[in-house]
Amino acid sequence: MLTLRDVTVAYDGQPMLRDVSLSLGPGEILAVLGPSGSGKSTLLRAIAGLEPATGEIAWDGTSLAGVPTHRRGFAMMFQDGQLFGHLSVAANVGYALRLRHLGRTVRRRRVAELLDLVGLDGYGKRLPGTLSGGERQRVALARALAVEPRLLLLDEPLSALDASLRERLAADLRRILTTAGTTALLVTHDQDEAFTVADRIALVRGGRVVREGPKEEIGRRETVQRWRLDAVEERVEEE
Repeated sequence: MLTLRDVTVAYDGQPMLRDVSLSLGPGEILAVLGPSGSGKSTLLRAIAGLEPATGEIAWDGTSLAGVPTHRRGFAMMFQDGQLFGHLSVAANVGYALRLRHLGRTVRRRRVAELLDLVGLDGYGKRLPGTLSGGERQRVALARALAVEPRLLLLDEPLSALDASLRERLAADLRRILTTAGTTALLVTHDQDEAFTVADRIALVRGGRVVREGPKEEIGRRETVQRWRLDAVEERVEEE
């Protein structure tokens, strides 16, 4: 279980995150939803150990302070996928497994299972450059799931795709994560994506969590109204 208590991140004395407290249970999917510049990606990087933060970030009650990124047992998936262009789809998915010195038979079986899970059975020998944007993101997801991370961090994973493809892939993303039983934290600015993929929503504005709860309680209309209200308040403060 991931627990955040009063997490704050500041750059040159300017707070980007302010006193964020959240929790994420096993197998749960949480979407951190907010506009550009709200601090949602900073939060993800702090959880990953890529940004220094004050407050507490803990897993199963044990603080992660001082634990380097590669020892946290988390995996990250970015919006551009960051695939190795010179490696086949199968080699990309199995890359981390090879680094762990797993046997070839085990790697092949695991890669085949993952490609079937993400709907790319039979794509193993293809190169990333021959795939569509949606297919490349499926490969990136399979690669992230390969090592069975205890937490998967998704940074705007569908934002580079066109609207119709993003909608279809969001539904597939939820199916894949729930089938795998993966605990995941998704950051996005897209309301439809957040409500399609996640179990719970945390609304972020100005570096603060302004509302958090099951998506049925948050409601899309309230989300839009809250963002508009915050935008008005910001304009008044500037004036």
